[in-house]
Amino acid sequence: MDDAGLLRHAGLRVTAARLAIMQAVGEGDHLDVEAIHRGVCERVGQVSLQAVYDSLNALQRGGLVRRIEPAGSPTRYETRVGDNHHHLVCRRCGKVTDVDCAVGHAPCLEPASDSGYLVDEADVIYWGLCPPCRAEAGGVPSDSARV
Repeated sequence: MDDAGLLRHAGLRVTAARLAIMQAVGEGDHLDVEAIHRGVCERVGQVSLQAVYDSLNALQRGGLVRRIEPAGSPTRYETRVGDNHHHLVCRRCGKVTDVDCAVGHAPCLEPASDSGYLVDEADVIYWGLCPPCRAEAGGVPSDSARV
């Protein structure tokens, strides 16, 4: 299904800005809102940053994009939705990489105590150094390599 069809299926209006957002997020690599905004403006001309935020929220509610929020990093978006995957985040450069769940079905981890909650998802972020940053740091992570 193309992006317009996905928008319609999610009950969302098809607009040039939403199509441009879907394209920017889909072609990007866990982009933050500023990068998505730049990509949208390159595709369709001037669109307000607030309109991009509003559309991203609608797309997330519609299940078309996923928001990830690594601590100390801007919120990022991706189009890989509907599966149970996690992320590797580089402490030095902030690069985000998808990693499949070790178990394969949600939730892939069970809490020691669920306190009465019905747990349906586990959001795991692994922190470390990506290969280029490891090479730059001499291959051994150190406290000075942390952001």
